[in-house]
Amino acid sequence: MNVIDKPINVQWENLLDMLQTNIGKRPADLNGVLFLIGVQELGKGALHFSKEQKQDLMHIGICRVLSLSGYYEFQGRDEDGWPHWELVQALPHGDLLAQESLLKMHVLEYFKSNDLF
Repeated sequence: MNVIDKPINVQWENLLDMLQTNIGKRPADLNGVLFLIGVQELGKGALHFSKEQKQDLMHIGICRVLSLSGYYEFQGRDEDGWPHWELVQALPHGDLLAQESLLKMHVLEYFKSNDLF
């Protein structure tokens, strides 16, 4: 059975295990993984970020993973090198659990599409 055939919760736990092995710390939740994606997309390495910057990095992570399905489109980088995205397709309505599931599926796809998982 390859990774795609496994249920999403099993794939998610496997991803968290892989991240723990690679970065030495297991992300506590989805927000932690989105933060890591944001840092990766920013491309400046592991810096000290303010609380506001951490929120911005999670937003970058969300935009980046949802761009895989055309919800967001990359607009470019600002003068400080931070990526900016534009919502181009309305996100599906759903409760928090459905939104979390949608994000997890896209996060898994992000790692698979970048040959990281």
